[in-house]
Amino acid sequence: MRRIGVFTSGGDAPGMNAAIRAVVRKGIYEGCEVWGIRRGYAGLIEGDLVPLELGSVADTIHRGGTILLTARSQEFLAEEGRKEAFASLHRAGIEGLIGLGGEGTYKGLLAFHRETGFPVIGVPATIDNDIGGTDYSIGFDTAVNNVIDAINKVRDTATSHERTFVVEVMGRNTGYIALTAGLAGGAESILVPEFPVDLDAVCQRLLRGIRRGKRHSIIVVAEGVGHAPSIAQEIKQRTGLETKAIILGHIQRGGTPTVFDRVLASVMGARAVELLLAGEKKAAVGLVGGEIMHCDLEEALATVKKIDEAVYKLAEILAI
Repeated sequence: MRRIGVFTSGGDAPGMNAAIRAVVRKGIYEGCEVWGIRRGYAGLIEGDLVPLELGSVADTIHRGGTILLTARSQEFLAEEGRKEAFASLHRAGIEGLIGLGGEGTYKGLLAFHRETGFPVIGVPATIDNDIGGTDYSIGFDTAVNNVIDAINKVRDTATSHERTFVVEVMGRNTGYIALTAGLAGGAESILVPEFPVDLDAVCQRLLRGIRRGKRHSIIVVAEGVGHAPSIAQEIKQRTGLETKAIILGHIQRGGTPTVFDRVLASVMGARAVELLLAGEKKAAVGLVGGEIMHCDLEEALATVKKIDEAVYKLAEILAI
């Protein structure tokens, strides 16, 4: 294999640029040419491919977002679109493909491989941390640190005005961001899709805190549970406490990646190149038990990640 392609797809995640940089420089070190595919699967269909040199990724390891841009492609969901993508790769002489993204990216890679036999490697890059085959995905650590920074600021205002704030965070259908940020941020309650939501218990906890002299509270809710404004209104009606809602939104996905995400992205990107050169046909890179590993793409997609219930209960205990 002498020419490989790399692209980012779906939502951007801090650390994607560090991974791209690693793919390019590791690939060139191993004697390969590396081509970047702009705008994910959409760019693959359109043939928006550019050669990447050592200098192409200079001064990028610290930058958030993705220098290759990203987009969602309805065309790639159809077999005809995947045929056009294969033709683009064939014309460019690309022999292996590395995709950085989450579940949608992985599903696209697997479908593409099944139909064409083309070698593909998935690298987990999503702030939601909901992709199988890895303990952590690129971007998650930065996202939760962004949330913590916001919670710290909100708490200042909550304290000053003696208010309750409901902070809605991302996570799609999982509560990894909510639980991690809620625990680290000292939230009084954390609402995640994985466990039943009991607003009565939340309200009782708030009122119990008031009785012991507490004058402000932070409640973190994952977007998969519901919308912060409606939850805040319900809490206000049940408790009589002044309750405000904040939706952090896409601010969680931006900013300079943390050291953890830069290192994780670098080693995962390099391992993806190694897997292609070793002859792997459809693998997913992951960090498991502190080691960089890989598994079959199908296994990664079939694995349902579960939040640690003990950690969830610990967060409740510490918030008493």
